[in-house]
Amino acid sequence: MGHAVTVSESSNEWQAWLNSLDTRGRAAAESLRARFEALGAADGGDWAKSEICEDLPHLARFMLLRSLWRGPIGSWADPDAFDQLPVAQRLLAAGANKEDLVRLARAVAYEAVFATLDELDSGSDVNVSGIDVGWLVMESAEDGAPTGRALSGLHEDLLTMDPSGRDGADLWQ
Repeated sequence: MGHAVTVSESSNEWQAWLNSLDTRGRAAAESLRARFEALGAADGGDWAKSEICEDLPHLARFMLLRSLWRGPIGSWADPDAFDQLPVAQRLLAAGANKEDLVRLARAVAYEAVFATLDELDSGSDVNVSGIDVGWLVMESAEDGAPTGRALSGLHEDLLTMDPSGRDGADLWQ
């Protein structure tokens, strides 16, 4: 039989982990958790703990994927998104359903973002192209200098970063 994790258990686990850190580590963990939660992450403590324990750039990953949802994908739901697109205006004038157009635009944008992230993720695999050149998406520090921590597998988590919490379920309806 499964065991549901309650908020108090999760809070107790977080506190126990915090207590295992030195003063500086605790402050960094609390700050990171607060940043994740301010950005809308429901599991900010988990993200923070993983970033610290595994030395993975989760905050940068979260920010990039969420910004792609809010920008190229989500912006099509804005009321004036089709105002500057003559083809959209023609379709609406011909009786097209605006909600269907919004879904179509968001689905196409999602697919384009996903394909781009997939290509960026495979950039270090020079065997795919046969050419000895590649690329890497990397986190940068506040001053813009690379931290050395790669953002990999971005396409794998794009759906889970849907700010609506629905994992893109409304894109293909």
